[in-house]
Amino acid sequence: MSISPNRLKELQNIPDPAIDTSDIPELDQQFWETAKMIKPVSQEATLIQLDKDILDWFKSKGKGYESLINSALRSYIEHNSSP
Repeated sequence: MSISPNRLKELQNIPDPAIDTSDIPELDQQFWETAKMIKPVSQEATLIQLDKDILDWFKSKGKGYESLINSALRSYIEHNSSP
């Protein structure tokens, strides 16, 4: 999804008290007791060959398609790794 520069500016100018957060639960003690720290994984630039239709699909999702490809590959690995 793409957002126009004008809309982004409008959103940035909304004062915090005017933002409706009623659908976001407060973070209580239980949340922090079970929260996990996830350290970012360093990335490495590489060249891979992808089928044109696959690359076109990811590009159609907009800016940041490279990160989307990375997320899809990470999800695949996590779901196909032995415990």
